[in-house]
Amino acid sequence: MSAEPRGSASLVRGLSARDGALLTVGSVIGTGIFITTADIARVLPHAGLLLLVWAVGGLLTLAGALTYAELGALYPRAGGIYVFLKEAYGTLWGFLYGWTCFLVIMSGGIAALAVAFGEYLGSFFPWFSTAHVLATVPVGGWTWSLSGGQVAAVLAILALTAINHAGLREGVATQNLLTWLRIGSVAAFAALGFLVPARTEVAVSAPLPAGGLVAAFGVAMIAALWTYDGWYGLTFSAGEMKDPRRGLPLGLITGTLVVLALYMLMNLVYLRALSLPEMAATPRIGEAAAAALFGPAGARVVSAAVVVSTFGCLSATILYSSRIYQPMAQDGVFFRGLAAVHPVHRTPHRSLWAQSVWAIVLTVSGTYEQLYTYVVFAAVLFHVLTGAAVFVLRRTRPQLPRPYRVWGYPVVPAIFLLASVVLVGNTLVEKPGESLWGLGLVAAGLPAYAFWRRAAARREVQ
Repeated sequence: MSAEPRGSASLVRGLSARDGALLTVGSVIGTGIFITTADIARVLPHAGLLLLVWAVGGLLTLAGALTYAELGALYPRAGGIYVFLKEAYGTLWGFLYGWTCFLVIMSGGIAALAVAFGEYLGSFFPWFSTAHVLATVPVGGWTWSLSGGQVAAVLAILALTAINHAGLREGVATQNLLTWLRIGSVAAFAALGFLVPARTEVAVSAPLPAGGLVAAFGVAMIAALWTYDGWYGLTFSAGEMKDPRRGLPLGLITGTLVVLALYMLMNLVYLRALSLPEMAATPRIGEAAAAALFGPAGARVVSAAVVVSTFGCLSATILYSSRIYQPMAQDGVFFRGLAAVHPVHRTPHRSLWAQSVWAIVLTVSGTYEQLYTYVVFAAVLFHVLTGAAVFVLRRTRPQLPRPYRVWGYPVVPAIFLLASVVLVGNTLVEKPGESLWGLGLVAAGLPAYAFWRRAAARREVQ
């Protein structure tokens, strides 16, 4: 049953394939590429294997993009993974995904990006640093504090939500500008990094380090895959694409390839700038590499690029994740008022603001980081179910028109599915307690689902 009144406004199809590609790039490139390589170097101190991790991670992400492109073209509606799970397994599974997104996955991701933005902004404006405490309030047995970084985070969320409220074109124009700035800054950093003399030799074929390489490669791969995370964001905005059957696969695949190319270039520059021990010793490898190649001024430029990159990734996440809750409300399994589309701006304005208000609560409470560690397992589990949905829907609904069929079927989606299963297993082994807590948060949606289904049934009878 739809909660949307007849004759009400609908989302406008205004996204081109180019917008889709830029949204894909913008959804992925945040702070990770400026940090994660140091983590990989610590567990896998070998230049060739380090590059291989990033290449394999990118190819697995591409396999996911190819897989999700078929689902997005098959169901070109707002909601993305929510719709795919609903159609493959029933409304309950779609709801549990959307519920977990609202509770932590997307809202917590928005909070984390916003706080990271405040932290990096604080290196230029100390008032906005997370170390600059503005107020402390004793609450029971603990003390709640508000930092300048949290204020910057809240202001960033509010500003980007207001822009996206004003219209799809306004939100996309902001997002595209920020993404072009990121692509340009990364490309310029890579180009200049190859023009200046290398500080170290890129020993790709050096002897392999001793120890358990398979386990180390697996740990490094997890770090790389999380840095590629966000590649599926465009599927949530399928209901706003001009030609989703063609544009969505093109935007999803092109954007993923661009990210893969940029990440490989960045890592090649890192290897020209720093030795592996130097990489492993620095918490911010992007700035350290720039300082080594171009001096302190180069490090400041990269810091500025990280500020823009984080703000842009936040912009993309607010844009696409708000498209999950409006179709849920239309289906009668979420807050009924969130089904509304603004009559003038044609945006899911109530979903936008509900999402951002909750993200702000997580931001100022400081609970987002702990909550997010709980749902990592659930988030990857949902990707397993979504990857399997291609096989399920091919079997259960073979008659549906498929304007795009995943290249390399069944091998490519099977590779993505297998990689996701391995990631689920690793997460469960490495963080069993957090994984069980995460499943508990998902299970908490069961009574909420029952409540909304009963309410929808009562309205239908009336």
